[in-house]
Amino acid sequence: MAEKINQEAYQSESMQESQLPVFFTELTKQLGSAPTEVRRLFHGRGKCWPGLEQLTCDWAANQLLVNLFKPVSETFLSQLKTGLMAISDTLIWQQLEGKSIAIQHRYSDGAPTEVLWGELITNPVVEELGCKYQLDIGRNQNFGLFLDMRNGREWVKTHANGKRVLNLFAYTCGFSVAAISGGAEHVVNVDMARASLNKGRDNHRLNDHDTSKVTFLAHDIFKSWGKIKKYGPYDIVVIDPPSFQKGSFALTKDYKKILRRLCELMTEDGQVMACVNSPSVTPNFLVDSMSEEAPQLEFIERISNPPEFADEDEQASLKVLLFK
Repeated sequence: MAEKINQEAYQSESMQESQLPVFFTELTKQLGSAPTEVRRLFHGRGKCWPGLEQLTCDWAANQLLVNLFKPVSETFLSQLKTGLMAISDTLIWQQLEGKSIAIQHRYSDGAPTEVLWGELITNPVVEELGCKYQLDIGRNQNFGLFLDMRNGREWVKTHANGKRVLNLFAYTCGFSVAAISGGAEHVVNVDMARASLNKGRDNHRLNDHDTSKVTFLAHDIFKSWGKIKKYGPYDIVVIDPPSFQKGSFALTKDYKKILRRLCELMTEDGQVMACVNSPSVTPNFLVDSMSEEAPQLEFIERISNPPEFADEDEQASLKVLLFK
């Protein structure tokens, strides 16, 4: 059955090996100016590269991490591997002191990672905007830092000085690290996954932060409003939920439950960063829902996504909206 499903997925959204030269040309170009920070180098998911919509490539700790989100033909995979191996023989790769090249098959159970060249560093420490984060590469769907949220973390870092910050759906606490680095007075991180919060605590330690300024609540948000409110009121509230989490969060149904609680959690002039990363939900969903559930808060602006995450349809890309 799984093979049949995968084959149907391949047939409906197959990528084109004839477009792979475009991928390698762009990848070589990006490597020519590769930053020392972690960064997305190729973003097929934005549908700006026809025939390569299910292909991305990240640069992390001098490693090329290629992601396939749908099954591909044997010809496509063979040519992809050949082209990636050819990169390992280039002068630019030697100058960058490249460590490894790997493909992660995100469509497959367990998202297995195939190392093509070198030895994969699975827990590298990377930098972004002057902050350090430890990644977990090759064992999970996501490696611990959502790269498209860089501008959001930058906004928090810039505006957090002296503020109390609430970070809902904290994951590995990227916003929290940015906030404390920006001088936040205190940050409260809430996430059901204790293991993710533990990684967040490690990220703070990597940055030599005073962890007495950081609280970690491994709780179901919807059952913990009393605990959350106790640490407030908050000057900044960040809401960055998953689009769907079986048994705990359905975006269009549950997001409003959070919004209607905001005013009891915030200071009078507090700000909210509300995020949605579902391509089927437009920014209007957040604006309209906020108007319904927290009419005291006014929409200010949408934070632009990093340029490397260009999307054919901006309505479908990551939405990061500010309210005050």
